[in-house]
Amino acid sequence: MAAKLRKGDKVIVLAGRDKGKEGTIASVDPKAGKAVVDGVNMAIRHTRQSQNEQGGRLPKALPIDLSNLALLDSNGKATRVGFREEDGKKVRFAKTTGETV
Repeated sequence: MAAKLRKGDKVIVLAGRDKGKEGTIASVDPKAGKAVVDGVNMAIRHTRQSQNEQGGRLPKALPIDLSNLALLDSNGKATRVGFREEDGKKVRFAKTTGETV
């Protein structure tokens, strides 16, 4: 099945601790059904200082389930994603506005 959400998409969080927050998808793991979104589902990672890098408490974005994310349309509202064929190619479109993504 084609991916409804892909790397680089602007999304909004629908459920959970970060409900209502917006961000762009940094990476997607389709097998696990999760995505890493910049600035969402942040955790503190304690790292040891090394020769190349300063140690300390570094914020890190953890994966969030794809079912808790929705694509943002051109109006800035959450939308579902549909598929249609244009010029012989399968393209994604926003169900609210009908525009291709």
